Amino acid sequence: MSILIDEKTPIIVQGFTGDKATFHADEMIKYGSNVVGGVTPGKGGNTHLGKPVFNTVKEAVSVTGAQASLAFVPPSYSGDALMEAADGGLRLVCIITDGIPSQDMMRVKRFLRRYPKEKRTMVVGPNCAGIISAGKAMLGIMPGHIYKKGSIGIVSRSGTLGYEAAEQVSNVGLGVSTSVGIGGDPINGSSFLDHMQLFNDDPETEAVIMIGEIGGPQEAEAAAWVKDNMSKPVVGYVAGLTAPKGRRMGHAGAIISKAGDSASEKSEIMKSFGITVASSANDFGAAIKQALN
Repeated sequence: MSILIDEKTPIIVQGFTGDKATFHADEMIKYGSNVVGGVTPGKGGNTHLGKPVFNTVKEAVSVTGAQASLAFVPPSYSGDALMEAADGGLRLVCIITDGIPSQDMMRVKRFLRRYPKEKRTMVVGPNCAGIISAGKAMLGIMPGHIYKKGSIGIVSRSGTLGYEAAEQVSNVGLGVSTSVGIGGDPINGSSFLDHMQLFNDDPETEAVIMIGEIGGPQEAEAAAWVKDNMSKPVVGYVAGLTAPKGRRMGHAGAIISKAGDSASEKSEIMKSFGITVASSANDFGAAIKQALN
């Protein structure tokens, strides 16, 4: 099994006919993802990559039965695109876009609260690599060939460290059930906690690697939940051990602004809740193998 997506999940691409969306949609189709169409306002009625193009998400969902979308939309329009996805009835939308204003994401999160929790669209991202259920489906921009099918879940704020974890898991003879990049922005659509709950409920995920960064409380909140609720081993890691206080480091959320935001503090918090913490980014594979023994 997997979380969020599998080979049957009907997917649309928002911003479908743009160059980056075209490249990655084609990669998704080649991987085996069930891409059923896309949305580009003003280009409805055409076909692209052999799939129908629609003017709106609502129209695409009505015709194709789509349940998930991958959004390649410029930052200034991304908030509207996310709200359109929710209003169109999608259960999942993954947005790759970097540079979305925080106020727009706050507006999106308020908008989502108008729906009952069981019908609320899950947003993964922004500023993320996306989602892949190894050997089944890809909803993102990651290099699919490095993900060997298996039973290890990965959830990461960093896209490239998620790739690194997948490679190391494969090198120690294991594989990945699903890998989720939640994105590095200070306000993202879904958190570590949201995905740890899904991994805990997935019978074929045996252990999880959780990769955090400096900035924000998400890692600590997830670690506290893991201690009281998680039935599977968890390996943690926090990037940014040498990051200076008060300086933005790459991702918008990666800034040490208060006590508990630094990598060393977060690592200690994880350890205090019983999570095995990898000593470096080179040790994901060894740490997860040890955690399973």
